[in-house]
Amino acid sequence: MDANIASPAALIGEPTRAAMLQALMDGRAQPASALAWAAGVTAQAASNHLARLVDGGLLAVEREGRHRYYRLASSEVAHALEALAVLAAPVRSLAVPRSPKARALRDARCCYGHLAGRLGVRVCEALVARDLIRPEQDKRYAVTPEGRDWFEALGVGLDGLRSPRGVARQCLDWTERRHHLAGPLGVALLNAMVARGWLALEPKGRAARLTPDGAAALRTLLDVGLDDLDQAAA
Repeated sequence: MDANIASPAALIGEPTRAAMLQALMDGRAQPASALAWAAGVTAQAASNHLARLVDGGLLAVEREGRHRYYRLASSEVAHALEALAVLAAPVRSLAVPRSPKARALRDARCCYGHLAGRLGVRVCEALVARDLIRPEQDKRYAVTPEGRDWFEALGVGLDGLRSPRGVARQCLDWTERRHHLAGPLGVALLNAMVARGWLALEPKGRAARLTPDGAAALRTLLDVGLDDLDQAAA
């Protein structure tokens, strides 16, 4: 039986929904408010369109506490949008001008005692890429034997870490819309980075500043490219 392409085509073909889908092409999850802004519609209108996209299998929803974040449901959806993007008009960017304080929070900050922001996300992604931690169900990470050795060499022992929700958890970053490392392991890692002088925490507020020693250490240990954050480390 031939596939019914009319249904997804109708969902994508509506201008508001098309703009929302294009705004999600970078792979990040976004809240309804950001997608409403990208499409130039009210929050209620956005909610209605997002519900149809979820029901139609084009979007998936991820819940983080009281918040909901939307992302493309599969790589097939992304491929279809990429094919259509050749003919598509540009949509409004979700990157809005930020104050110096907001930029600092986006670069690196504390999130319930663990590292968040662009730096936190990049460190977490590097840990996964090197198979030091592995994503599991229920938004948890498993620490591999190699990962245990890596953390212990950094002075982070896993034996004393306990939590009913898991020692290492995935936390969806509210600025990057990607996961950073949370849970007791995330807290211990941030504490170790501060103790080694790699990060300097703001006395008031949640911003964290990457130091020159920290920038060098992260390049050596995780090959994390932080060129766009180097000015903050100077």
